[in-house]
Amino acid sequence: MVRIGLAQINATVGDITGNEAKILRYISEAQKSGVDIVAFPEMALTGYPPEDLLFKSGFIEANLNALARIAKKTRDIIVVTGFIDRKDDLYNSAAVITGGKVHAVYHKHFLPNYSVFDEERYFKAGQENLVCKSGSLVFGVNICEDIWHPAGPMAEQVSAGSQLIINISASPYQYSKVKYKERMLAGRTADYAVFLAYVNLVGGQDELVFDGQSVVFDPEGKISSRAKPFSEDLLIVDIEPDRLLKRRVREPRLRKGMSSQNLPIVALPLTHPSSNQGLESSSPGGERGTHEVGRGEGRIEKHLPKTAEIYQALLTGTKDYVDKNGFKKVIIGLSGGIDSALTATIAVDCLGKERVVGLFMPSRYSAKISETDSKQLAKNLGIRVHLIPIEDIFDVYLRTLRTAFADTKPDITEENIQARIRGNLIMAFSNKYGYLVLTTGNKSEIATGYCTLYGDMAGGFAVLKDIPKTLVYHLAEYRNKISPVIPKRILTRPPTAELRPDQKDSDTLPEYPVLDPILKAYVEENLSPGEIIKKGHPESLVRKVIRMVDRNEYKRRQAPPGIKITGRAFGKDWRLPITNAFHQ
Repeated sequence: MVRIGLAQINATVGDITGNEAKILRYISEAQKSGVDIVAFPEMALTGYPPEDLLFKSGFIEANLNALARIAKKTRDIIVVTGFIDRKDDLYNSAAVITGGKVHAVYHKHFLPNYSVFDEERYFKAGQENLVCKSGSLVFGVNICEDIWHPAGPMAEQVSAGSQLIINISASPYQYSKVKYKERMLAGRTADYAVFLAYVNLVGGQDELVFDGQSVVFDPEGKISSRAKPFSEDLLIVDIEPDRLLKRRVREPRLRKGMSSQNLPIVALPLTHPSSNQGLESSSPGGERGTHEVGRGEGRIEKHLPKTAEIYQALLTGTKDYVDKNGFKKVIIGLSGGIDSALTATIAVDCLGKERVVGLFMPSRYSAKISETDSKQLAKNLGIRVHLIPIEDIFDVYLRTLRTAFADTKPDITEENIQARIRGNLIMAFSNKYGYLVLTTGNKSEIATGYCTLYGDMAGGFAVLKDIPKTLVYHLAEYRNKISPVIPKRILTRPPTAELRPDQKDSDTLPEYPVLDPILKAYVEENLSPGEIIKKGHPESLVRKVIRMVDRNEYKRRQAPPGIKITGRAFGKDWRLPITNAFHQ
């Protein structure tokens, strides 16, 4: 029997000292539970992704020094952890540590260079595989992307005799991705009839969220144990290497030119030398525990339903951005609309009401119900709200510009002045009190440019940046089922910016149930206008929406970061030129 621990931790990029302390704390916890091998996520020491910190020699040196300190303190347990190695180049690496030293290092083979990933910018690809042996157990170690390739490192490690594969990962969250990923891992495990322990990072890092949900598969490809979603966790499970099938389901498919025949196997000292069963040992209390693979006793945390999962991702991303950047409080411009209501609710749910402040700034076009609903929302959430009318300031602007604009009619210019007054005021609160401004714009607005640069876009973090308007309503309805904090009228009232008389969003944009599928097809699925039209959308409407998306790149480039939820968010994985003469 071998006891495996998967420590899905919330690492902070650059906080090498803090990450080191957390790793040591989880090693200690694993030892208390009689764990034989404990694995940590990809780049657990540095946080992921460190981006251009990797160009700083001091950063690399600090991570190597931390690894050496961890090794010195690691004795009767095997530790697998992610770090950055520096040899002839930089490598995304995994260290195998025990007995007070680093016994082996694995360099990631497949460097993702798509979507939010650009590892080829920083790292050299590894070439050598790693298989370790301790007692009767033979196990291989690889990193994240490596396991997605059928003829990759896992195949060679299994061919060399591995009974267990440990994959350390930093796989960002995207809704619906976890089930797809688990199907792939299950297939890979069943193909090679080995145990698979997959440990994933958890927490928020800028616009990325990591959902954890580390998992162990048995040799039949069945999930034996799964860790919590969006939460630090130490998943402990006992595996029985003798359960491996006598015959492989199929021969591992090796990469061309690769062979496992001469693959050296790193011999590790037994973690418990007194044991006659290799890694088998007893916990401090003398009992092994009950998380045993294949016996139905493992802890399998459930997947969250889609809307609940997305909501939890928003909570995680918002809280970690605020906390990791050292902000004590946040401030939100309340409008009486659904976006600001949901943003404020998310902030309270993840930070607590004492850390959230509202600001309501009515103009001549603000309806009385907007003020009533904003106050009711604040009361329901238990947050303080400041009321600062902008009418006097707006009037000063109009009088100041009267001569310069004498021969023109009021238009979007005057509308945007109101938004920019509000942006100025909320940033004043930020400067004076150190609040982080949470902007409230959603993906539908940001995609089409239905937002004001230096106005409602002013702020430090965009909670709903990757949430289409139709999904905003689903999330609000989901949250109200837990407890009805968002006033019902906010959910049913037609959306409006209230920057001119009787204004509605639908005056400028298609109705959101019509708009959002077109945006999804164009932005997330990268479909051409013709392909979108074939889906049944009117040609004139499709081309209008695409023009709006294309001509507003300059706004998006100046927008604050926000949480990535979908397959393609505006940010790391959307890189279009601002100056662009190509139009479809």
